[in-house]
Parts: sequence; structure tokens; C-alpha cells
Amino acid sequence: MPCPLCRKKFTIADGGLSGTQKNFFMEKLIHARKLSARQQELKKMCEQHKGKQIDVYCQDCKVAACVMCVITCHKTHDWINIEKVLEDLCELVLSDTHKVVEHWKKTEDVLQRLEKKKNDVIAHLAVIEDEINTAADKLIADIQRDKVKLLSEVESIKLRRVEQLETVKQELEQHMTALESFTAYSETLLSSGTACDVTRSANSLHDRADELLKFDVISHVDSSLPPVNVTFTSSTLLDRRDRNLVGNVTDEGQLKLVFV
Repeated sequence: MPCPLCRKKFTIADGGLSGTQKNFFMEKLIHARKLSARQQELKKMCEQHKGKQIDVYCQDCKVAACVMCVITCHKTHDWINIEKVLEDLCELVLSDTHKVVEHWKKTEDVLQRLEKKKNDVIAHLAVIEDEINTAADKLIADIQRDKVKLLSEVESIKLRRVEQLETVKQELEQHMTALESFTAYSETLLSSGTACDVTRSANSLHDRADELLKFDVISHVDSSLPPVNVTFTSSTLLDRRDRNLVGNVTDEGQLKLVFV
């Protein structure tokens, strides 16, 4: 819609006409008109002395009065012409209005700075959040990678040790089978064999017994299976309870707004 003063087109704000920028020049003119109207009002006729117009202002009593009022009630008081009082008051009000308008502009400027500062803080901290997430994700990925590697190493050790145990176990089972076979054959020979059979087999059985007895089971196990000495030591970083594993956030800034 066009401006009623300059006829330049402008867009109405979301809040309606009440949300548009004020024309402080027009505000001053309107205020001056109101003061002028107030001045005319003060020039009305005196209520106590009919037919007498208000012409003076008593500075002691702070009231407007007519000449008769001065003679009867304010004769010894300090009084001046009402026109001078109104002129001074208008100048004072206009001066105060100008100061208030300047202060309003300053306040508006500070509000705009605060809004920008808020947006800057949000944007900056969003970057910090991304950095924290990136650092944490990397640390989690590294820990997961190292976890998989350590578990793989433990699995390899387990498979190797189990394979060694199974091998030794099979060797002992074979030795045990040989012992059982020898025992069964010897008992059969002694219980049911003839003198000729015992004479013929005794020497070979003795040699076989010597051979079986030479197999030291405990020494064989100890030499084939070294003791398990696998341990796990956690990273010293995990023992630093006084530190955050991901990193640290420091706040050394202070919000400052300069009024000019």
C-alpha cells in the first residue's frame, strides 16, 4: 500500500499497521499539536473569576491564574506570564521526547545486536557439537576396531591352544590304547597261554613294556603344552578418571555489548 505522506509503496508487517516503523517526525508534530491544544486549554477563562482570562503562572503554587487571582491570592508570590511558561514547557517536552526517541533507537539497536549475538552463539555451538560428535564417533570407531582386533587375537590364541591340547590328548589316548592292548594281551597270555607261548613271547613283551614305560606322560604334556600366560591390560587412557575420553569444552568468552 502507498505511504500517506510520501506515496511510496511499502509492505505491511505481519503484525499489521501497529507493527510498522514509526515516523518520529510525525510523532513530534502530533505531540506539538497536542501541546498547542493544551496551551489553548490553559488560556481558558478563570473558574474563580468569571470573565477573566488566565494570563499568568504562579511558580510558588504551581498553578495557572488570572490577574484577579494574583491580586487576591498570589500577590506576594513569584509569577510569570503564562505564554513563557507554556513555551518553556513545550521546549522541555520536545527535548525530552527527542531524548526518549534517541534512547529508543539505541535500545532497538541493542536488541538487534542481541538477536545477532544469539544467532552467532547458536551457530558457533552447533559447530562445537558437530566437532564433539565427530571426535566421539571417531573414538568409538577406533575403540570398536581395536576391540575386534583384540578379540581376533584372543580367538587365534584359543584355537591354537585348543588344537595343541587336542593333539596331546590324542597322543595320550593312543598311548593309553597301547597300554590297554599290552595289558590285555599279557593277561591272556598268562591265563591261557601254554608254556611254549609264554617262552616265545616273554622277551618281546618285555621289550614292549620297556618301550611303553619310556613314554613319560607328564613330561610329554609339559613339553608339548607350555603354560597359558595370556593377560589383558586395559589402556592407561581408560584409567584417567579425571579426564573426558572424547575431549574437553572450555568457555572463556564473555558477552559484551557496547553502547554508543
